[in-house]
Amino acid sequence: MMKELLKIENLVVEIEGNRVLQGLELHVGRGELHVILGPNAVGKSTLLAAIMGLSHIHVVEGWVLFEGRDITDLPPDERARLGIALAFQMSPELVGVKFKLLVNELAKRFGTYDVADRLINDLRLKHLLERDAFRGFSGGERKRAELLLTVLQRPKLALLDEPDSGVDLESLKLMADAINFLVHGFGSSVVLVTHTGEILEELKAGTGHVLLNGRIAYSGKVEKILEAVKEVGFKEAVIRLMEGE
Repeated sequence: MMKELLKIENLVVEIEGNRVLQGLELHVGRGELHVILGPNAVGKSTLLAAIMGLSHIHVVEGWVLFEGRDITDLPPDERARLGIALAFQMSPELVGVKFKLLVNELAKRFGTYDVADRLINDLRLKHLLERDAFRGFSGGERKRAELLLTVLQRPKLALLDEPDSGVDLESLKLMADAINFLVHGFGSSVVLVTHTGEILEELKAGTGHVLLNGRIAYSGKVEKILEAVKEVGFKEAVIRLMEGE
């Protein structure tokens, strides 16, 4: 079995004519956690959109390979069938669709009934099952609910877009436990985008990547990167980390 799950080579992406990613490269193995850090508006969410093939981005150059297959031009639904799942920053409210219905359908389709109840309880979402999906959910509830639906898909690759944005400390711990289960229980690979880095203190160690000027400026141990960023900011942290090698 091929160890490398995702391979991005020389990826150049534009949105509405503006170049956001500039020759980005990223390799993700099976069962690995990769964390994308960087300041606002550097292309972190755009990277996830490019991996998922969302329609608002335009790939100018480069390739996205998944399990050795070129998926650069595949639509999102075909990528989802290959085992890629994207958890959005802000899920839409689904009026008239019970959250329980989504949970049951995903658990049935992906054979995850055996862990569904446990995850619902661990993420403290049982009280939301009979409500319309995401309607009136708090920030923490919305993020935990989106993560639950992602984990229930048992994806080969999960793309998590700022799961720690705007949530309380309790939710961070609950979500980190679910992400750790996704990686170490299901053996899924995870690419997690974060701006604050708050959730990283609860996650088991992974590989960190600092995204600057549309490229991966530095890759290394995520704990070491986070420590440097907290002290001097992203740009100076990259300089310090590279000088320390």
